[in-house]
Amino acid sequence: MEVSEGGVTVAVPEERHGASEGSGDGVFYNPVQELNRDVTVGVLRAVDCDSYLDAMTASGVRAVRAADAGYDVTACDVDEDAVALARRNLERNGLDGEVHHRDVNAHMHEHYHDVVDLDPFGTPVPFADAAVRSGREYLCVTATDTAPLCGAHFESGVRSYGAVPRNTEFHAEMGLRVLLSALVRTAARYDVAARPVLSHVSSHYVRTYLRLESGARAADRRIEELGYLDHCQRCLWRDHEATLVADPVEECPNCGGSTWTAGPVWLGPAHDAGFVREVAAAIPDGFGTAAESRGLLETVADELHEPTHYDQHRLYERWNEPATAMDGFLAALRAAGFDASRTHYGGTTFKTNADVAAIREAVD
Repeated sequence: MEVSEGGVTVAVPEERHGASEGSGDGVFYNPVQELNRDVTVGVLRAVDCDSYLDAMTASGVRAVRAADAGYDVTACDVDEDAVALARRNLERNGLDGEVHHRDVNAHMHEHYHDVVDLDPFGTPVPFADAAVRSGREYLCVTATDTAPLCGAHFESGVRSYGAVPRNTEFHAEMGLRVLLSALVRTAARYDVAARPVLSHVSSHYVRTYLRLESGARAADRRIEELGYLDHCQRCLWRDHEATLVADPVEECPNCGGSTWTAGPVWLGPAHDAGFVREVAAAIPDGFGTAAESRGLLETVADELHEPTHYDQHRLYERWNEPATAMDGFLAALRAAGFDASRTHYGGTTFKTNADVAAIREAVD
């Protein structure tokens, strides 16, 4: 069957339409990821780069869209049918690009690209080392294994990401920051500084774009933004500390309950507001998710750089009170002198620099 997306038309096997991409078992096209791909093309249009690697090309839709955006495209896949289909999809759109039938890790160890895009099924960790060494300017990464990332599958998260994830009510932020921690630490091993410039958590996946900079000192500065989170499940208090040596809080200072510690996680900004707005402006009206993508990016750009979020409904459940309107709730926090913003991944989630006791007092 044929599908049109972002101004290009690609053929995809009808029986695999809607399955997850990049699993290594057949050729896939996932329509749910159209927003992901629209934002990716917005990034490609916003940055000054020439070459792009679609690491797990599957149907080739990412490669085709990058080529349509003017990039010198290379794509890889271990599946022969995927390689053949990706080549045909480039040809049918009158676009040039190289498609290789080989393990992308081997390719990345041998070739450099301005932009490297990892969109595997599950964890991107097995490809991260080679991707950091191959990427010259930007690394784009999707992770679909959100349960390990956010601590719901604890042992798997520890194995894959070399960190202790915790299953908290701020699971979206936990997953994102565990992923960023792993990528920043991987890059630092090669004296590369990886700085997140855009990140979002959408439709059961985490997506991030990192600006790469060579140099040990720059990599050290990124390492300084790693640390640990402490969290109380009873009253929802939390705190964080930028440190390489965990110093867990033994007792919640707010309610006296026991706490969990997660880390090392990324505590620095997960986006650059100026960059995010440039990407939003670079998304054409004709893209299928143009309005949704721009709305997402506008919310991301306005988000505070806090490493956790609160769920307003969870707080009111703890307080045994009915929740109030979100706009008024956030206005009360700001009136009390605190910063507050909505998050891009939930209608009742918000970020603030107020602790849980200050939140209660401000909205009481």
